[in-house]
Amino acid sequence: MQRYFLELAYIGSGYKGFQIQPVDVTVQSQVENALGTLLRQKFNLTGSSRTDAGVHAHQNFFHFDTDIQLQPKQLYNLNAILPPDIVVKGIYKVSAQAHARFDAESRLYRYIIYRKKDAFFYQRGWYYPFSIDMPVLHSVAAIIKASRDFTSFSKRNTQAKTFNCKVEESVWTTEGNTLVYTVSANRFLRGMVRALVATMLKAGRHTITIDQFQDIVDSKDCSRADFSAPAHGLYLTQVSYPPSIFSEPVAIL
Repeated sequence: MQRYFLELAYIGSGYKGFQIQPVDVTVQSQVENALGTLLRQKFNLTGSSRTDAGVHAHQNFFHFDTDIQLQPKQLYNLNAILPPDIVVKGIYKVSAQAHARFDAESRLYRYIIYRKKDAFFYQRGWYYPFSIDMPVLHSVAAIIKASRDFTSFSKRNTQAKTFNCKVEESVWTTEGNTLVYTVSANRFLRGMVRALVATMLKAGRHTITIDQFQDIVDSKDCSRADFSAPAHGLYLTQVSYPPSIFSEPVAIL
């Protein structure tokens, strides 16, 4: 059996998340069905990151095993079967031990907020036409980078064995009429980025102080964080692996 990685991008608006569900249509179910149609086999894909319903991705990965030797033309054929809001960007032949989830060294997310009504950001960002204190946002973003335990920003009923994450980047930037939060870490908890965004914005609007934000982090109590940031503003932008993972590309767009 040969193991392959699939690199893909998608708009998450029409799906009940990334991971397969018993009834609902998900990104994984669409890709599994397309692969099955193309190669006439049943596939069970393993994903690198589980995005929630409505979350988008510029880059995410699956791995799967098959005894079929994939050819470059099958990238085009697979994309012809998939719906237009999902695209496979690359197929890579990898070692039998390579794992889409466990070999990922970091993930990078971006959350997009637009300040003025804009039809082109509808369902692609959070419309947030309020005054925001940017120096305060920068201060609480720095608190996030310095923190390790993110229990306060994880949804309940999670299967996580630890709430510790190593955050490598946590920064707010302004791009035209948009405000963008960029965060990268070795791992993320369920609902974590959206909770970080919504809670930081409370500080940026002076609903809470910087010290109160620090107290929320230290409390390890998710009932004190704000999880109201909508999914459609969130983008999984990059999943990073050791370069050796992709040493044998079959086809790349």
